[in-house]
Parts: sequence; C-alpha cells; structure tokens
Amino acid sequence: MTERDTDIEFDFFEDFEPREPPEPEGPRPRRPGGPPRRPSSGPAGLMPLLRLAGLIAFAILIIVLLVFWAQSCQGSSKRSKYQSYMKKLGDIGFLSEQLGRQLTDRLTQPGIKPADLAKDILGIAQTQQQDVARAAALKPPGPLRSEQANMVEALQFRVGGLEGLATALTQATATKGTATAGAALAAQAQRLVTSDVVWDDLVRAPAVKELDRQGIGGVTVPDSNFVQTADTRYRSTDFGSPRYWIPIVQRLSGAATGSATSGLHGTGLVSVIALPSGKQLDAKTENTVTATSDLRFEVKVEDTGEAQEVQVKVTLTIQQQPTPIVKTQVIDSINPGEQKTVTFRNLGQVQFATKTVLKVDVQPVPGERNTSNNSTEYPVIFSLG
Repeated sequence: MTERDTDIEFDFFEDFEPREPPEPEGPRPRRPGGPPRRPSSGPAGLMPLLRLAGLIAFAILIIVLLVFWAQSCQGSSKRSKYQSYMKKLGDIGFLSEQLGRQLTDRLTQPGIKPADLAKDILGIAQTQQQDVARAAALKPPGPLRSEQANMVEALQFRVGGLEGLATALTQATATKGTATAGAALAAQAQRLVTSDVVWDDLVRAPAVKELDRQGIGGVTVPDSNFVQTADTRYRSTDFGSPRYWIPIVQRLSGAATGSATSGLHGTGLVSVIALPSGKQLDAKTENTVTATSDLRFEVKVEDTGEAQEVQVKVTLTIQQQPTPIVKTQVIDSINPGEQKTVTFRNLGQVQFATKTVLKVDVQPVPGERNTSNNSTEYPVIFSLG
C-alpha cells in the first residue's frame, strides 16, 4: 500500500447510530405509580353543545319576557291615552249640560220679557260656541275619529238651536197667535233634542263598543244631555213640540205687556206618599209610617189654573221637637192641568213612637185667589222597619 492509501479514513461508521427497535403494537404497559386512563364516554364535543343549547333556551326566555313586558307597557299606554281623551270629552259634555240648565232657568224665570230672554239665550249660545272650538281641537285616538266628528256636530246643533230660539223669541211678540210662535220655537228646539240623540247614538254608544272591542276597561265614556225638564235627572220628550212652547209664549206675552196672563192662576196639593212602603197619607186619620234608611216622601202638585206657572216652591215640614225637619223643592214650570211630583229624601233622624205632624205647603203663585188646597197637615207616627 502506498502512503496515500493509509490516509483514507472510514468515518461513515462513526456517524451511524443504531436506532431503538419500534414499540410493539397493542396496549401500552401500565405506568408505575399512575392511575389508569378512563375510556372515552362519548363524543368529545357533547358538553359544549349542551352549554350552547342552555344559552339559547335562556335567550329565548329573555325574549319572551321582553315581549310580554312591551305588550304590557303598550296596553297601559293605550288605556292612558283613551282615559285622557274621555276626561277632556267629559269636561266639555258637563259644561254643555250646565248651559242646558241655564236655558231652563231662563225659560222659567218669573216676569222675564221676551227681549231679555232672547239676549240671555244668545249669551248661552256664544258660550256653547267656545266649547265647539275646544272640542274641535281635541286629538282622539285613531279608532274614535268618527265619534269625535259626531261630538263636534252635536255641539254645533246646540249652538244652532240656541241662536234659532233667540231669533224666534224676538219675533214672537210680532207674531199673531201663540200657536204660530210656539211652532217656530219648537222647530228650533228640535235641534237641541237632536243634539242629545247624536251624542247618545253616534258618540257614546259606538265609543263604548270600541273600548270593549279593544279590551280597555275602567274608562268611562261620558254622556251629555242638553235638554232638561224641571227635574234635571230626566229629559223632556215634549221639548221639541209646540205644546211645550205655547204656554211659554202665553206667559211671556203677559210679561211683555206688563200684565198677568189672562185666565185663572192656581196650584193645589194632590197627594203625599211615603216610600218605600207606598203608603198614601190621609189628613183625617193617624198615619203609621215605617221609617227605613231609604225613607222619602213623594208630593204631587197640580196646576189648577189656566196659565203656566213657574218656580213653584213646595215645602215639607216634620214638626218634631226640639228641632223640626224642613225640606224644600222647586217645580221649575207646570202647565194648566198638569201634575208634577217632587221627592223629599235625606230627611235625617225622625222620632219614633211619638205622634207628630207632617205638613206640606205649596206656595201660592202670583194672581192665585183660592189657596185652600195649597197646604195640608198629616198626623203621623214613625215606627221602626
């Protein structure tokens, strides 16, 4: 070998490192000192899915609660809106009723002249026109727009009727015949009657139905009756008829000339009935009256003359000691041959088992000559019911 041959290095044997034999297949041997591994109980993503489902269910519950809360707030807001509107409507209706009461007071004012009465009625019409403007400015809930328009129309009927009455009264003194003047007044009064019908049938009734349809409770739909009789609790069916106005024309004609209306004047007491028993009192015998908590007396009065009488005062007195019970009622107007009833209630504490006197007086009217039937005394004993 040459020297070159001895310099060759076989270093590839030094780089080679023997590898460990591969682990045998099969279960690994148990590690000393450690617990055994548990076998897998299911898919690895099951728990996250359960947590996700729970979150979705909770979110749905929150949404449902929010929907119910929103509906509750919406219902409360709707009821508040309707209640506010009905309150304003009621205020206007009440003021209009008061104007109707004023009209009745003027028509039954003793000794008033047609010209003065016409002036007073025009003043009432001007006040009613102000209520029309207030009513037109109201903002109703959407479903009540028609009722709102009908309410304004009802008030306009009242304005037109009042203005028409004032004009007819001015012309009444120049009209030949009370029948013609009475018919002219009745034609204008029919507008006032119509106003009440419009309010009842086209305002109140459909508004009540609408509230029921929407399930809105606790909201009162107001009424408004302009036409009134002597007793403000009732409405007159004759107000738009000439027979209602002819006696008024006759009385006003006498006031215009400064003389009393021709014919006899007079009023008379017809009967006194104790309620609720229904016992009619007799002036000639002792009357036992059951005194319940609802004790009241109905007194019937008749116009026994030939002319209309107004502002007829009726007084009931229970002459017990030491303090008598005294009550007074007023009949605004009563026509010849007509009978009207006034009711005395809230009498207070009566004395039991003691004989006393119940007296009823009907105040004589101007020009009345025969007053023998204006006052009667009834012996009574009050007993416990």
